[in-house]
Amino acid sequence: MDLIISQIIGGLGNQMFQFAAGRALSIERGQALHLDISGFADYRLHQGFELARIFAGQFEIATGAEVRRALGWQFSPVVRRVIERPGMSWLRRPSLVVEPHFHYWTGLNSVPSNCYLKGYWQSQKYFGKHASVLRSDFTFKALNNRQNDNTIEEINRVNAVSVHVRRGDFLTNPTTQAKHGICSIEYYRDAIGYVLQRIERPYFFVFSDDMDWVKGNLKIDAPCQYVDRNHGAESYIDMYLMSLCKHNIIANSSFSWWGAWLNSNPEKIVLAPKNWFVHPIDTRDLIPENWSVL
Repeated sequence: MDLIISQIIGGLGNQMFQFAAGRALSIERGQALHLDISGFADYRLHQGFELARIFAGQFEIATGAEVRRALGWQFSPVVRRVIERPGMSWLRRPSLVVEPHFHYWTGLNSVPSNCYLKGYWQSQKYFGKHASVLRSDFTFKALNNRQNDNTIEEINRVNAVSVHVRRGDFLTNPTTQAKHGICSIEYYRDAIGYVLQRIERPYFFVFSDDMDWVKGNLKIDAPCQYVDRNHGAESYIDMYLMSLCKHNIIANSSFSWWGAWLNSNPEKIVLAPKNWFVHPIDTRDLIPENWSVL
């Protein structure tokens, strides 16, 4: 049986992109999608594989035999580390599909029917056609947390605007900091000012992994609430709460990107930072056309 296998690795936002690209391809082809989560065996960042725990969709896990059948002699992790490098594509079997660059790649539409997808696939161009299916797959399971239930009630009652300030590993992990960096305080001030000029009676809900810094540096001249209770295995709840807000100010983070994408308000304002990485990378397809970049 031909099978599409998506490698799933990284934090929740990355996992969602990887699943979404594979899911869209599986719908187009009328094939099954299975997920290779073997990389989490020795993965120490974030919360491990989260999709099946958090969302109501079906997330089928690929067996080792299925991965081996798709990759053949390239199944060995040592071999893959070599042939997945840029410039080594001539050594790969066609079934091993490695994302060639960060922006949208049309080649994904013509990969073999039996294939293994490795990449981040961070553009809704890979899956936007099937947005309704993905929104169903990414339906959050019911919460059992009274404090968050109270916040949900408040979000539904006001003109809620989420603000995500991502610092954490973007600041403390040298490798991550060198790649991503952090959004400037000027970006957040400009984004909040943009909202204040366009939204009537906005109420800001601030999410951050460094709330002390936020409170000491980011002044908001409007009603606001600092949401600082969801940590560790419950971190995903912040994404859920962001998705319920009517408008979103996101960080250079796939986590808040998805919080904004899952926001179902047809008139939403989404503000994203112009610089997603420290060094120039072509991010032209990362931000949806109906979002604004500052």
